[in-house]
Amino acid sequence: MTAVSCDDDLLEKPPLDALTDNTFWSSEANVRTFSYGFYTAYFSGYGTSAAAQGTHWSGNNQVLSDDRAPSAPVLFTLNPPASGGGWDFSWVRRSNILIDRVANAPALSTDAKAHWGGVGRFFRGLEYHDLVRRFGDVPYYDYVPGDSDIASLYKARDSRTFVMDKVLEDFKFAAENVRTPAAEGTAGGTKGLTINKQVVLAYMSRVFLFEGTWQKYHMNNPAKAKEYLEAAKWAADQVMTTGGYSLGRYRETFTSFDLANNPEVILYRQYVDGIQMHATMSYNNKEAQSGASKDMINSYVTKNGLPIKQAGNTQYQGDKGIKNVMANRDPRITETFVDSIRLLGMRYNNKAVYNYSTSGYVSHKYLEETTKTLPAGNGQVNVTDAPIIRYGEVLINYAEAAAELATVGGAALSQSDIDRSVNVLRNRPGIGVAPLQVSGDQALVAGTPIEDPDRDGSVSPILWEIRRERRVELIFEGFRYDDLRRWKKLIYADTQVNGDINRGAWVSKDNPEYTLGTVRLAVGDNDAPSTTLREGYVVPSFNATGVRIFDNDKHYLAPLPLNQINLYKANGFVLTQNPGWE
Repeated sequence: MTAVSCDDDLLEKPPLDALTDNTFWSSEANVRTFSYGFYTAYFSGYGTSAAAQGTHWSGNNQVLSDDRAPSAPVLFTLNPPASGGGWDFSWVRRSNILIDRVANAPALSTDAKAHWGGVGRFFRGLEYHDLVRRFGDVPYYDYVPGDSDIASLYKARDSRTFVMDKVLEDFKFAAENVRTPAAEGTAGGTKGLTINKQVVLAYMSRVFLFEGTWQKYHMNNPAKAKEYLEAAKWAADQVMTTGGYSLGRYRETFTSFDLANNPEVILYRQYVDGIQMHATMSYNNKEAQSGASKDMINSYVTKNGLPIKQAGNTQYQGDKGIKNVMANRDPRITETFVDSIRLLGMRYNNKAVYNYSTSGYVSHKYLEETTKTLPAGNGQVNVTDAPIIRYGEVLINYAEAAAELATVGGAALSQSDIDRSVNVLRNRPGIGVAPLQVSGDQALVAGTPIEDPDRDGSVSPILWEIRRERRVELIFEGFRYDDLRRWKKLIYADTQVNGDINRGAWVSKDNPEYTLGTVRLAVGDNDAPSTTLREGYVVPSFNATGVRIFDNDKHYLAPLPLNQINLYKANGFVLTQNPGWE
């Protein structure tokens, strides 16, 4: 992937005296080169240079949720955009070109046609999933319309269910025809760096978990939810039984200079010094962060598997001081966050703190410690490899799909389902959290029912614990916003409804370990922040413009850009706007 050019013109417009559209597709090597044009679009990893922060540290999937406590919360969209906004079908066109040309290339073998046709359909499925995830109904194309085919170019929107049925067809075809890792390696691919059957299956578990839960919670369509969730569970099961993957130490997956032999990584992006570099590690090193919210920190159970607020949980030591916060907790908390509070203006031993956060909780999930003072750990020259999709996600996809299936007419969630998914995550080397037990829709540890006072009453105890596991396992990997959307729970991201979003670490101005600058503190969730309090929870956002309110279901879908609606109208066609954005 390091050799992939970002210049699509080089891929699509070779010199006329060397290649034509008729001759280009005669070589499998050429087809592979064309496919690489998709990689940076779909497998961006840590990005490149300063753009690295786009994947894991910015964008709605990171900042518009209950995971972070920013000083200025990102607000829900107010108005439709004049243009852009993601309404773009160029990648659909490219995937259809790949599918069509491969099918009609006489020089390619039957095996090569099946594989590359599957790769093309995999990318088409991914693109339509992205479009549907954002906009809902979209026009579906499984062909390349001509420039004069006005009726096709201004095609009306097809229903999301129709489109996702087509996406399911594409994924099934890809799962049957894309080569296994061994066969793809023999044909010139590289395990972990190029598309193979395991990559297809892993993404299939992600895509249809999203759509299955969307059909359940938004469309009230249990039959279609069941079909999609079964596809997600099946795909995850295939990876679990045939992939040969396993879990290593949690943080090593995100801080390695070479993921080629990491047993958890299904697909990754490779970085090479002087050729392709990023800046994600730097953000965990010396730069200011948008810190984790108190709500996020509270999600980590104690090692006995119980929520911190469960009555009688003696392992929880409270949140007055970072050492107490992290004592006896799921070790993923220490794998993700440093064991000291760091705020703007804070000084330890009279030395200024630079890598502070808005909430005081600072992440080091992506920081490779041995090079943090060297050039490779600073600026835009980081070279740690980026996991694109990993086995840990597949396991939690399986658990959630199995639990949701039980609510829409599928098989009951079994202890075996939990043991081979959630409990594998909890038994990861260096973690060792008590295994989860299931009884009907109840969740238990060591025979003790889990009774979390913070549980949303509309969510069963076992599903609540699975969602908790997902949040902790995938923290800062870009999932939370879309998870809240598909569950129809964007209300969790409302800073007035969920006060713990706008709360951080408990600090004391009388603590001899450090000195604080100006910091706003509050004791209770509804207390007004004050700079005169001697101790309390950090309040990152304090002014009215920083309040994020969720008050309209229209925010579950993005608005279509106005210029496209007007363009359709100017040509005598109708492109409907999403509900609430008219």
